[in-house]
Amino acid sequence: MQGSFQEKEALADIFDQLKDVDIQIFGVIIEIFKKEKVQDCLGYLSDIGNQKQLESQILQQVGNFTQADTEQKLSVIRNDMKQITDVLRKLKDHDFNKKDFSSEENEKSTLRLINSIKCKSQSIEFLVHLTSIDKTLIQCGSNSLHLLVQMKADLRHQNFENIKIENTSLVGANLVQCNLSGSEFNNVNISSMNLNGTFLLNCKWKNIKIHELNKLDGHDDSVNSVCFSPDGTTLATCSGNPMYKSIDNSICLWDVKTGELKAKLEGHSRTVLSVCFSPDGDTIASSSYDYSTRLWDVKTGKLKAIFDVNSKMVMQVCFSPDGNMLATGNYDNSIRLLDVKTGQQIAKLDGHNGSVQSVSFSPDGNILASGSQDKSICLWDVKTKQKFAKLDGHRNCINSVCFSPDGNTLASGCGDKSIRLWDVKTGQFKAQLDGHTNTVYSICFSPDGNTLVSGSEDVSIRLWDFKTGQQKAKLDGHNGTVYSVCFSHDGNTLASGSYDKSIRLWDVKTAQQTAKQNGPSSYVLSVCYSSDGNTLASGSDDMSIRLWDVKTGQQKAKLDGHSDYVNSVCFSPDGNTLASGSGDMSIRLWDVKTGQFKSQLDGHSYTVRSVCFSPDGITLASGSIDNSIRLWDVKTGQQKAKLDGHTHYVYSICFSPDGNILASGSYDKSIRLWDVKTGQQKAKLDGHSDYVNSVCFSPDGNTLASGSGDMSIRLWDVKTGQFKSQLDGHSYTVRSVCFSPDGITLASGSIDNSIRLWDVKTGQQKAKLDGHTHYVYSICFSPDGNILASGSYDKSIRLWDVKTGQQKAKLDGHSDYVNSVCFSPDGNTLASGSGDMSIRLWDVKTGQFQAQLDGHNDTVYSVCFSPDGNTLASGSQDMSIYLWDVKTEQQKAKLNGHTHGILSVCFSPDGNTLASGSYDKSIRLWDVQNRKQFLPNNNTFKEILTQIHAPLFQDNLPSLPNNITILRISETPLFQAQQALIFKGDFVNYYGYDLRSLFKFSGSCILGDFEQNEI
Repeated sequence: MQGSFQEKEALADIFDQLKDVDIQIFGVIIEIFKKEKVQDCLGYLSDIGNQKQLESQILQQVGNFTQADTEQKLSVIRNDMKQITDVLRKLKDHDFNKKDFSSEENEKSTLRLINSIKCKSQSIEFLVHLTSIDKTLIQCGSNSLHLLVQMKADLRHQNFENIKIENTSLVGANLVQCNLSGSEFNNVNISSMNLNGTFLLNCKWKNIKIHELNKLDGHDDSVNSVCFSPDGTTLATCSGNPMYKSIDNSICLWDVKTGELKAKLEGHSRTVLSVCFSPDGDTIASSSYDYSTRLWDVKTGKLKAIFDVNSKMVMQVCFSPDGNMLATGNYDNSIRLLDVKTGQQIAKLDGHNGSVQSVSFSPDGNILASGSQDKSICLWDVKTKQKFAKLDGHRNCINSVCFSPDGNTLASGCGDKSIRLWDVKTGQFKAQLDGHTNTVYSICFSPDGNTLVSGSEDVSIRLWDFKTGQQKAKLDGHNGTVYSVCFSHDGNTLASGSYDKSIRLWDVKTAQQTAKQNGPSSYVLSVCYSSDGNTLASGSDDMSIRLWDVKTGQQKAKLDGHSDYVNSVCFSPDGNTLASGSGDMSIRLWDVKTGQFKSQLDGHSYTVRSVCFSPDGITLASGSIDNSIRLWDVKTGQQKAKLDGHTHYVYSICFSPDGNILASGSYDKSIRLWDVKTGQQKAKLDGHSDYVNSVCFSPDGNTLASGSGDMSIRLWDVKTGQFKSQLDGHSYTVRSVCFSPDGITLASGSIDNSIRLWDVKTGQQKAKLDGHTHYVYSICFSPDGNILASGSYDKSIRLWDVKTGQQKAKLDGHSDYVNSVCFSPDGNTLASGSGDMSIRLWDVKTGQFQAQLDGHNDTVYSVCFSPDGNTLASGSQDMSIYLWDVKTEQQKAKLNGHTHGILSVCFSPDGNTLASGSYDKSIRLWDVQNRKQFLPNNNTFKEILTQIHAPLFQDNLPSLPNNITILRISETPLFQAQQALIFKGDFVNYYGYDLRSLFKFSGSCILGDFEQNEI
C-alpha cells in the first residue's frame, strides 16, 4: 500500500515538471508532429537533429526577439523541450499509461493526484492531443482527459480532432462546441456528457457506455406497458390515456438495437393497458379498456384472435411460462384463465373486492399472484384454481406484482409509495423498500434476481439491491408518470414507458456506475449573480449552496453546512463573499474564490428569511421570523448588533442609499430605523394599524415610504424619525411601494386592483390609476421613469403617465391574465406575457399593438429584454424558452431542456447568457450569443469542413449553432447533444446498440451522406 502511495506521489511530481513550460510550445509541437506525420513522439523528440529543427520552428512561432533575447529564449525553449521529453519518457512506462485511472479502485488515488497537480490544464491537454499521433500513449492521454474532466477544466470550444480515447470515464464532461471529428472512443463512459453544438464528423465510437441508450417516440398518448421479446431484439409497447379519452390505442413493435419502429398493431378501440410476449416470442397478448384481450402474430403483425369473455375493462394480461395459458386481471374484481389455443375460459377466480390491477405467474407456473385495488395480494394454486394465501400490509391500491426468478419472493408496488417483499412459501412480509415519493406503478426483477426495478408517479425509475434492500441507482429523464418497467432477458437493458408518451432504453450496468451529478436535489429558492456576472450562486431546499462559473459552465463549489433550507443568498458588493440565510436559524459567510466556509453567524432563534449587504460591503443585515434584525461585521463575522424591538415577523428590510441606516417593516405594525454602525435603534415609527408590507428609501435617503395592511402609505422623515404625511386612497392592503428614479413620485400597488402615484413633496395623491378590474400582477417603470406599465388578472395592460397620473393607454388583446410586463431598454416597446399563451409587443408612444408572438402552448410566466433590446426571452409553463427577434418579430430559437414549467428568465448584463429557473428543480444557463445560424445544407456543410481544422488551444472554431445549454445545474444526470453535427461514423454501445437514435432524440443533426467528390 505504501508503494502505491509513493507511486502516485511520483506521478504528481512528473506532471509538475511541466508547470513552468510555455503553453504556446505544446500547440507548436502538435502541429509539427502532424505536419511531419510523426508516429513515435518520444523517438522524434530524442533525435538531436529533430530537436534543433523543433527549436528553430518554435522560436519563429512564439515571437520576434533581439539577438540577446533570442539566445535567452532559445535556452528556455531547450529546457522546456527537455522537460517535455523527460515527462513523456517517464509516463510511457508508468501505470498511468497502462491502467484505467477512472476505475473505482483508483478513485481515491486519482483524487489525491488531482489535488497535488500544480501544472496548467494546457499541459495535460497536450497529452490528450498526443493520442491522435502516437498509439503508444493512448491510455496516458485517456487518463489525462479523465483528469481534466474531474478537475473541471474549461474544455469548451476545443479542437480535439482525431483523438483516441479508451478505457476511461468521461461522465459529466462539458465538451460544448468542441471539434471531436475523427475521434475514436473505445470502452468510454459518456453518461451525462454535454455535447451541445459539438462536431462529430466521421467518428468511430465503439463499446460506449451510457446510462440512457435510446428514447423511442412514436406514441401519441401515454405509454402504459413495455415488454421485451424473449430474444431481446424486439420491444412491444402499448398506448392510450388511462384517465381521459384516448387518441392512440395502438401497439408498437421496436427494433431494440436501432430504435426503429418495426410495426404498428391497431385494432383496439380504447386504451391498451398491457402487452405481453409469449414464451416462444411468436405471439403478443394485449388487454384493453374495450373489454377485450387480443393475440397478435409478431412476424406478420396480424390479429390472431380476440377473447371477449369480459364485461368490463381488462387491466393486465400475462402468459403462463409454458405459453398455454393466459391470465387476465379485470376491472370486475376477477381473474380469468384462458386457453391460448382454443380461446376458451378455463376458470374465473373470484376473491378480490376491488379491481385486479396486476397478475403474475411464478416461474414454474404453479402459482398465480394478483394485486388489487382492495389493497391486498392473493396467491392462487393454478392447478386447483384455489386461493391459498392473502397478503395484507399495503395501505393503498396494489399496482404491480412480480415473482423473483427463483420463485421464492414476491415483490409488490403500491399507491402507498412503497415496495414490499414477501416470502412466497410462508406468505410472510420480508422487507419494505422506501424511496419513491409517489405511487409505485410497476416493478420487475432482473433475470439474475439481484436487482429489482421500480417505476413511479414521481417520474423516476429506481434500481434496488435485492439482497440488501438498498437503492443502487435512480434514473431520471421521464417528465411524466412511469407506468411500466421491464428488463431484457439478458438483464443488460431496461425499458420504461411513461405518461410523457415516450419509451426509454437504459444500460443497467452503466446506470449503476454513473456518478450522481452535483446539483440541487430539490427546489431552488434563491439565485444571485456576482457583480461581475462571472459567478452564479444558488440556494436550495436540499440545504446546499452552489457556485457556478458562468463562463466555463462548470460548478466551482458546493457549499455544504446548513441543516435546513437555504432561503436567501447574496454577494457582497466586491463579489468576494457570499452570505446565506437558512431555515436552520444561521447565516453563513463563504469565500467565493476558494468556496470555503468563513464563518457562521448564530443568534437568530428562527428561520432566516433575508440577508442583505450594506452598500460598502462592511455590514450584513439579516431578517428573521424570530422578529429580529441583526447586523453583522463581515470581516470578523461577529454580530455588531441585534436589532430587537419588533414583536412579530419582519417582512421588509431596506438599506438607505449611503448604507448608514437600515429600515425594517414588521407584522407588529411598526417600522424601525437602525444605525448600521452602532446597531442602535434610531427611531420606532408607529402609526400604521396593521402589518407593514414594504419599506423603501427615497433616492436621496431623506424620506422613507411604507405600505401597510391598513390600506395606507406613510412618508417619514429619516433624519428626525417624524411622520410627514399619510397617503390614503387604497381600499385594500398596500403590497408594494417604490420611488421613481428622481425621487419626486412614489408608486404604490394594492390588492384593491389600483395603482396610485403620489407627490413625495406634498404627500398628495397625483393620480389613482384606476381601470384594472382585478388584481395587478406586474408593474414596471419605463427607463426614464415617465411611464408606468401594469399587467392585471383582468387581462389588460395599462400605460400610465407618471407626471400627470393619467392613463395613456389601455392595451387590450390578451384573452387571459397578464403575468409579466417589461419595457425595452430604449423605452419604446413594451412586452407582455399572458395566460393565453402569447406574448405581445406594444408601441409605448402610441399604445398600439405591434405584434403577437405565438409559439408557446401554455401560460407565459416571464418576459425579459436583452440589454441591447434586440432579443426578447419568454419562459412558459410548456417547459420551453423562446428567443424572439424584436425587429423582425420572428422566433429566433426555442430552448428545450427543462422538464417542467419555467417561472423566470433573465439576461446577464452583457446579454450573452440567459438564466432560467424552473419547477423541475434546475437552473440552466444558455449561450445566446449572436452566432451565425447553422443550416445543414450541402454548401454550409462543405463550408464547415473547410473551417473545422482549427489550430490547437485556440477558441476559433467555425460559426456554430447558438442558443444551446452551456450549463445545466441539477442533481439529475442527463446526456445532452443538442445541435451536435454528426456525419457518417459509428456510435455503438458495448451491446451493439446504435446510439445515433439517442443523439437524434437529444437534438443532434444527422447530416446526409454526401458524395465524397462533393465534399
